[in-house]
Amino acid sequence: MRRRPSWPRKVTDALVKTLAALSAALGIVALGWILFIILRHGASALNWEFLTSLPSPPGVEGGGLANAMIGTALMTLLACALGVPIGLMAGVYLAEFGRGNRFAMLVRFLVNVMMGIPSIIVGLFVYTIMVRPVGHFSGWAGAVSLALLITPVVARTTEDMLALVPNALRESALALGAPHWRSTIQILFRAAKAGLLTGVLLAVARVSGETAPLLFTALNSPYWPQSLNGPTANLTVTIFNYAMSPYPNWQQAAWGASFLITAGVLVLTIVSRALAREKK
Repeated sequence: MRRRPSWPRKVTDALVKTLAALSAALGIVALGWILFIILRHGASALNWEFLTSLPSPPGVEGGGLANAMIGTALMTLLACALGVPIGLMAGVYLAEFGRGNRFAMLVRFLVNVMMGIPSIIVGLFVYTIMVRPVGHFSGWAGAVSLALLITPVVARTTEDMLALVPNALRESALALGAPHWRSTIQILFRAAKAGLLTGVLLAVARVSGETAPLLFTALNSPYWPQSLNGPTANLTVTIFNYAMSPYPNWQQAAWGASFLITAGVLVLTIVSRALAREKK
């Protein structure tokens, strides 16, 4: 039998490695460029007044986006409180209790569909069921729309992370007499802690920059968020409004808001990674 030469395989291997390295470098350069532009334009807008004051009227210098920061934090926290537990429970069911089940297959299919639905469609849906019946926008509707975006991401990530845990851990816990639910919470969750936190962070990072669903639900407000029962200020819609305005101070404030969102996601990622790191 004639042996095939090895040089074509080596050339193909080197070509694939080169293309992969170039693709990774291109992604890193693009990300670095985006971060540099946001840092250069946004950092100059940050000051004490920007972080503690209400927005200024059109054409008036000064002012800040403290109300938008508070509104974004409130809606994001509420969305996490609504979406993360549901997503975790759905992912646990798909990974641990619904294997080979037709209902689990249906749930998995719906989760995949929800992950691909454009956020503006989610905003229209929440607008139809929560905003239009009461006749006004609200922060509650904005939080629900963000929760609907968080849930499928957390569910899918939870299922994937639990599926990576070796079956030996499950069998050992069950052999010791632990119920399935307790072994899942106390054993599997600890083994997949880093992956679960990453999934939650991916979901939070996705919704932190969403504008379309909030345009149909929370809208925006120039006032302090006294409650979530009315239009609520938020950073993403503020960026949309300010960036499209003809006023230089509003455009500068939009860069500052972009910097705050980017820095917030970065800090949250670093802190969660540090908390999820295994002690040696």
